[in-house]
Amino acid sequence: MAGKKTAKKPKASREELLKFYREMLLIRRFEEKAGQLYGMGLIGGFCHLYIGQEAVVVGLEAVAKEGDQRITSYRDHGHMLACGMDPRRVMAELTGRRDGYSKGKGGSMHMFSKEKDFYGGHGIVGAQVPLGTGLAFANRYRDNDNVSFTYYGDGAANQGQVYESFNMAELWRLPVVYVIENNQYAMGTSLKRASSSPELYTRGAAFCIPGEAVDGMDVLAVKEAGARAAAHCRAGKGPYILEMKTYRYRGHSMSDPAKYRSREEVKKVREEHDPIDHVRDLLLKGKMATEDELKAIDKEVKAIVNEAAEFARQSPEPDVSELWTDIYAEADIA
Repeated sequence: MAGKKTAKKPKASREELLKFYREMLLIRRFEEKAGQLYGMGLIGGFCHLYIGQEAVVVGLEAVAKEGDQRITSYRDHGHMLACGMDPRRVMAELTGRRDGYSKGKGGSMHMFSKEKDFYGGHGIVGAQVPLGTGLAFANRYRDNDNVSFTYYGDGAANQGQVYESFNMAELWRLPVVYVIENNQYAMGTSLKRASSSPELYTRGAAFCIPGEAVDGMDVLAVKEAGARAAAHCRAGKGPYILEMKTYRYRGHSMSDPAKYRSREEVKKVREEHDPIDHVRDLLLKGKMATEDELKAIDKEVKAIVNEAAEFARQSPEPDVSELWTDIYAEADIA
């Protein structure tokens, strides 16, 4: 079953638009600060920024309910913030500090929060897809109406384990929304050069999984499609695929100069399709907010991010003894 592309423009209230604006801006400012800290040597290892893709996770979190799970790849800071994880502890983890979500041992790619049903942050390309499918199996086994939102990128869409997961998910009618964050480039390779079928939402057709392509730069379109997908899963109809057509402004990671695309290309997307500017325009042109109100939100968000950075600087490094903890799980097998 192939899907359909989102057409009409959904509507939203002033309160909802302001909420979306603030949440996307928080992710944008947080990631900009993380980039600065990386440049200062305070963040080591890999660091993949989410700048440009904010509408995807904010729109989908708007339709998630308590108990729903989310699992994603290494480009994960935006997901953490959108599901309500503490920016201070996220930044502390990025800088390898004891107060981080993984006690400073996971870094950018390996954070986790049982309280927020956030199951990572995974560094192996596509590895989170069977895990997210397993979360959906647990929901089916427990007979609840929770949904597993399983995110992966256009590069991971070519991994074999994705299709093994598709087969089981449809066979067992598992409540999983597969979210393809198609930001147009798998590391440095354009989707057009790496995929024989560029419409990734059709990849579930062989397994009878419905799907659709969505404007991933429009938070309202994302929310509308997400609500449709989640309802499909909660009704016991099995999995659903959402291909979010989005764009990342930075390189694949902080070590990537992104010379495989032109500055003009990035500039055009920023000027014509930026997800935050889109909501800003809706608020201002619809006379639902003033410039001063939006400036106040920006000021508030910057203060939160600066506080998170200072918290991370002040947090101590983990003790050497932490090398030996969280390696094995204790279990009673009697």
